[in-house]
Amino acid sequence: MNEIVRPRLLPLILVGIAGGLLSGLFGIGGGTIIVPALVLWLSMPQRLSAGTSVAAILPTAIVGAATYAIQGHVDWVAGLCLAIGIVVGAQVGSHLLQKVPVGALRWGFMAFLAVVIVSLWFVVPQRSDSIEIGFWSVAGLVVTGFITGILSGLLGVGGGIIVVPVLMFFFGSSDLIAKGTSLLMMIPGSLSGTIGNLRRQNVDLRAATAVGLSACVFAPVGTTFAVWIDPFWGNVAFSLYLVFIVGQMLVRTLRSRKA
Repeated sequence: MNEIVRPRLLPLILVGIAGGLLSGLFGIGGGTIIVPALVLWLSMPQRLSAGTSVAAILPTAIVGAATYAIQGHVDWVAGLCLAIGIVVGAQVGSHLLQKVPVGALRWGFMAFLAVVIVSLWFVVPQRSDSIEIGFWSVAGLVVTGFITGILSGLLGVGGGIIVVPVLMFFFGSSDLIAKGTSLLMMIPGSLSGTIGNLRRQNVDLRAATAVGLSACVFAPVGTTFAVWIDPFWGNVAFSLYLVFIVGQMLVRTLRSRKA
């Protein structure tokens, strides 16, 4: 019987630092960095890595959202609407995972991200922009969260890479409010996912604690950079990060077709 190798503490801390910086800087969960690092660098099984990442993201999202909130960069109503949609949508996405041809959906999502990448270079929100709350915007936010939850369940992508650009381009949000609200939205989703993963024993609590605590320390650092950087250069940095995400998805898609 093969003995499960427990990752060393220092690499886990380094993974958490990277995830925390990205969470604060871009308003994302950081799972797109944490999961590959746990799998490729620390040789953790894929399913256990995903569950551990979700658990580590929970405290990171709390600290990141709180940091943005202290600075006045969170829309609480929008975050609640998105959270309602994403919690329901994630359940639907998980249910559809074995029934929907994910390959075609993945190509469509990569095309969507390509459009977002280009748009980030030309559409720059003003720091004074905010989300106007009304009946149609509330409905749109719930639907956005619902669709994001489905895509997260089907494709394994974090909600932030969808929600942040959508809030800026379609709801008139500033870049900072989009990021802070995105992190707020992730809290109930991460909590729900962690509870489910703990029941299925898909979480390494030691690794999640090390990654999560180190990420918590550095999430405010990423937030500070986000506030300090000019919105245009913030968009440029986010677009480059999305290029990395598309590259990851493209490699996985091509490997799955060869398998």
